[in-house]
Amino acid sequence: MTRILVAYGSRRGGTAGLAAMIGEALTAVGHEVVLSPAREVSTLAGAEAVIVAGALYANRWHHDARRFVRRNRAALSELPVWLVSSGPLDETAAQHEIAATPQVRKLMARVGARGHVTFGGRLSPDTTGFPASMMAKTRAGDWRDATQVRRWVSLISAQLDGAHRAT
Repeated sequence: MTRILVAYGSRRGGTAGLAAMIGEALTAVGHEVVLSPAREVSTLAGAEAVIVAGALYANRWHHDARRFVRRNRAALSELPVWLVSSGPLDETAAQHEIAATPQVRKLMARVGARGHVTFGGRLSPDTTGFPASMMAKTRAGDWRDATQVRRWVSLISAQLDGAHRAT
């Protein structure tokens, strides 16, 4: 069993929900999970692996996720790390792999992340604020795919289990 921190940056709750889905899937395959908003994480002590999820807004990763990676760069460089983007408001993330944005690729390189995945996002029809409320008129919905999340979790879990057997 690996103790995994799942830290996330979420503005409207969709990425927080995705992080919870990731945490549930990790728990189901035998890992211990600590789930927290990225801005509230004060230490990585005790974490054996880290997943950082950030919502994408106009191809920019959520500021709390970016700050978390920058603030914890040294510690993250010593751990298995994966970055997760949440955002497409359609089926594309479930249909094929979506590459990390340049900003996320740069953060991955800084900490030696093992990988990245993009999952579909969620936009509530009653969301407030501009431009989200304008987008919600035509793009509201939930494209977070629990099956895709479980498949991805099984891949990273196998990597973690393999690393534990090798030590």
